[in-house]
Amino acid sequence: MRPEKREHPKIKPGLHPRNRHRERYDFKTLINSCPELSRYVRLNEYDDESIDFFDPSAVKMLNKALLKHYYNIENWDIPEGYLCPPIPGRADYIHHIADLLAGKNQGIIPTGKSIKCLDTGVGANCVYPLIGNKEYGWSFTGTETDTAAIESANKIILSNPFLLDSIEIRWQENPQDIFKGVIRDDEHFDLSICNPPFHASRAEAQAGTLRKLSNITHKKVSRPERNFGGQSNELWSEGGEEQFIGTMIRQSRQFAPTFFRFSTLVSKESTLEGAYGILRKMEAMEVNTIPMGHGQKSSRILTWTFLSPGQQESWIKSRWDTKK
Repeated sequence: MRPEKREHPKIKPGLHPRNRHRERYDFKTLINSCPELSRYVRLNEYDDESIDFFDPSAVKMLNKALLKHYYNIENWDIPEGYLCPPIPGRADYIHHIADLLAGKNQGIIPTGKSIKCLDTGVGANCVYPLIGNKEYGWSFTGTETDTAAIESANKIILSNPFLLDSIEIRWQENPQDIFKGVIRDDEHFDLSICNPPFHASRAEAQAGTLRKLSNITHKKVSRPERNFGGQSNELWSEGGEEQFIGTMIRQSRQFAPTFFRFSTLVSKESTLEGAYGILRKMEAMEVNTIPMGHGQKSSRILTWTFLSPGQQESWIKSRWDTKK
């Protein structure tokens, strides 16, 4: 006997209004764009079309289909075991940070190649630059300490030639540095974005994955498999996200005139108190926290700048096309 069919809202709660993934996945349309997805789609216990979110290959193929259908990425792949991020959540970050810039620009989102973004820890998947370039035409510089991730990101760019003049990947030689060593003396960036390693250890990362899968399937999951993958530097680091974000804030002070806005994803609300304290010590001029929610998961974007209101105004006038 099948369980009683659950009613799903047409629009997923919490996602940004411009997010292309607010409605439930239309697998027929996705398969039309990416026929390889068909082998992974089946009816679940509620007679809904779905994929097996325990299967890394199925999750990766879903991402490939989403990127192809919505973002014109014809060729996308990642090495086995690397982070396969949920596309809707990544898109939300891009849209929310675009709104932040619009709030400084009379409600107009600055678009085009002249808007320069630094993606710290771009990953093998290169997803933030792919979405940001498609949605707003922004240029991206992605940094990485992992040479295999760099090779993968570059392969994605080379396989989609229209990205060649919009996305550049740079190797961060010193894992202890976040900005130093990858930013050139004459460069300026309108944004920095980051999806930091959230966990302090492998065990903590594994526990987090099990919670994620339990939420997806609405039942307790005890299998220690990572459906979204992830290398150690992607999922955990010493001190977890609190220490990583603290280091980022301290190091950002050295590059105060180089960035219009710094930002990072913050998974744990408990991280914010310490981050706010460091921002005060570093004398940040303006700090914002943008809440995000997707289903049962909540997170937030922490943003800051060292530029005074007058300096911000000068930056916008000299670097952004305010006539759009």
